[in-house]
Amino acid sequence: MDDLEKKILKEVAELDSLPVGAFNIRNNGKSEARNSTANIDIESREDGKGINIYIKDGTKNESCHIPVIISKSGHKETVYNEFFIGEDCDVVIVAGCGISNCGGQDSRHDGVHSFHVGRNSRLKYIEKHYGEGTGEGKRLMNPTTEVDLAEGSTVEMETSQIGGINDTLRITKAKVGEGATLRIHDKILTNSDQTAKAELIVTLDGDDSSCDIISRGVAKGESAQDVIIDIAGNARCHGHAECDSIIMDKGVIVATPKLKAACVDASLIHEAAIGKIAGEQITKLMTLGLTEAQAEAKIIEGFLR
Repeated sequence: MDDLEKKILKEVAELDSLPVGAFNIRNNGKSEARNSTANIDIESREDGKGINIYIKDGTKNESCHIPVIISKSGHKETVYNEFFIGEDCDVVIVAGCGISNCGGQDSRHDGVHSFHVGRNSRLKYIEKHYGEGTGEGKRLMNPTTEVDLAEGSTVEMETSQIGGINDTLRITKAKVGEGATLRIHDKILTNSDQTAKAELIVTLDGDDSSCDIISRGVAKGESAQDVIIDIAGNARCHGHAECDSIIMDKGVIVATPKLKAACVDASLIHEAAIGKIAGEQITKLMTLGLTEAQAEAKIIEGFLR
């Protein structure tokens, strides 16, 4: 990889070199490097459009990195990755995609990730999306994440779009089984005329299942965000969603809650707030020596943490 591609890898996966453990690095449509371990096996799909990852029962304290890099203007791809996580596991999966487009053609990555999480397993999933480039071509991303949680499992998802993506449609769907827990922390930053739509759809199907969804958004410039959080409780369960957003300049944010209870013992809660940065916050930081722009950047950084 050249210096630009290494920079993108650092942004989306915090990697300065090849990681320890299992990994697959995709670079402009091809596998740049791959490694399986005794407990985590990575295989190419038969159609050549992605990978399958198999994690053995009882695998603990192991990680798998699967970042994607696009640095060629005009490159477009749809990738399907499927994860089969056994029972009694405790693993971390780090994904993400970075696009650098300095040309005149649009570049696009559509990634479909499907997770099958076994009984009593624990998964932490980290996904970052990032774009940059001086060309007129757009940087487009449309990630779809589907999660199926078996009995007693726990999934923690930290998903973020950290800037530079012109247009995106982010879809997350989850089915939560008996005694299983899903936690999602989703963050989106848009600027200029960028648009972002996020749909988080969770079905609580098992008794004592639960979900906790936190959505954070910052819309700057003339950008627009549309966030939909949809929770259905079909059993004795608890669902909570919190959507907090900051608008700046001429930004627009729409937050739409949807709660559906199909069981008398389903408890579902949604909280939402949209507003600007409080003037006293900026003033306080400026008294510490920061400029107004630096103060705003520091507040946004903390809000999206």
